[in-house]
Amino acid sequence: MIDYRQSGVDVEEGYRAVDNYKTSAKRTMVPGVLNGLGSFAGMFEVPAGYREPVMVSGTDGVGTKLDIAFALGKYDTVGIDCVAMCVNDVLCHGAKPLFFLDYLACGKLEADVAGELVKGVAEGCLQAGAALMGGETAEMPGFYDAGKYDIAGFTVGIVEKSKIVDGSKIREGDVLVGLESSGVHSNGFSLVRKLVTDYTEPFDGKPIGETLLEPTRIYVKPILGLLEKIDVHGMVHITGGGFHENIPRMYPSGGAHSAVTGGGENGERLVSRLKAGSWPVPPIFGELVRRGANPDRMYHTYNMGIGFIVAVAPEDADAAVAYLSGAGFPAHRIGTVARGTEDVVFD
Repeated sequence: MIDYRQSGVDVEEGYRAVDNYKTSAKRTMVPGVLNGLGSFAGMFEVPAGYREPVMVSGTDGVGTKLDIAFALGKYDTVGIDCVAMCVNDVLCHGAKPLFFLDYLACGKLEADVAGELVKGVAEGCLQAGAALMGGETAEMPGFYDAGKYDIAGFTVGIVEKSKIVDGSKIREGDVLVGLESSGVHSNGFSLVRKLVTDYTEPFDGKPIGETLLEPTRIYVKPILGLLEKIDVHGMVHITGGGFHENIPRMYPSGGAHSAVTGGGENGERLVSRLKAGSWPVPPIFGELVRRGANPDRMYHTYNMGIGFIVAVAPEDADAAVAYLSGAGFPAHRIGTVARGTEDVVFD
């Protein structure tokens, strides 16, 4: 006869992992949570004061950046990436993240490793002001290689219907304010892993793998604060696809704005004109080019030092830069909204 453990699933290790999760999740509890981890579902009460609350959801994973965490045996930061990729997305519409759930999958569960991964998720939730409401751990022997994990999650946020940011207010002449990234964030790592094969190599005073594992910056708190002070017309999270794929998503029709702008001859529409050199590009991107990355495609793949962009009226731009930088998120005037036929243009 054979039991579940002999098939490759250690139930006792799963119990130990859940105990680790509960310790991490407890730190993230916020008003609105009606139960804790351990039930069949998480319950969250819609906050009072909303007249027309709209729920905004987003889901994502960490991707192949996980491979670097496995190679270095450092598991406590990629959970932050998982949260960041979701909460920064819903933030683009002005939504405040309320709660987060994660999904962890592996071939053989090690409670201490899983606990470190979820510890990172909890840290990301703390940075976003969201509760870690629950999740799922799937142990699948023979499906995932030993020592390998995958992690993904989703968040639900809330925004007053009248305060949804959808790009409809963007006008020619608006200023684009960019918030600095913390590095590569969590996109383009399939290319990174082809270019960097030894994560212990020294770079910028530490092993290059540590630079690559720097977690995605979470912009929730400074942006929500900015929304209370300034009328923000549009917002962008620079993720996979870099500048050229993501910035057009800020506009109502993803780059084809004739319904909003009145259109124009020869396909003219609202576009983004960026000023090269108006923000610092982290050295890691130059290192990737030195190792063989196509320099002409970097802005099509990576954030290149700007992780989030807001579009504001010209008279609000200096105040936005000052507020965000003062909140510990260095920001720069990086361009303007203009009319043209190419969605993203560098001057």
